[in-house]
Amino acid sequence: MSDFLLPLMGVFIVVVNIIGFIFYKKKKNLYFAAFTILLLAVLFGAIGGALAVFIIRDAFALFYGMQLAQYLLFNSIIVFIIAIFVTVIKRYNNRTM
Repeated sequence: MSDFLLPLMGVFIVVVNIIGFIFYKKKKNLYFAAFTILLLAVLFGAIGGALAVFIIRDAFALFYGMQLAQYLLFNSIIVFIIAIFVTVIKRYNNRTM
């Protein structure tokens, strides 16, 4: 099972980041992209949990979805921190010039 579920986790993480990047390019707002990744963490966590339950056929497989959502939430927090750093650097550069 890990031969299927672990690569699926990687695919979900990459897809969420690509969708966040597309929203960033569209709106030119890093905070909106981070919020989109945060919302997609819940969605893809639920999808991953449901998929694991259908594949493994055990109620404890739902924890796979929770683990996937946890990784995606950490990813979202990292993007929020990057957005804060970018904002601070932009404001600092605008004040010094």
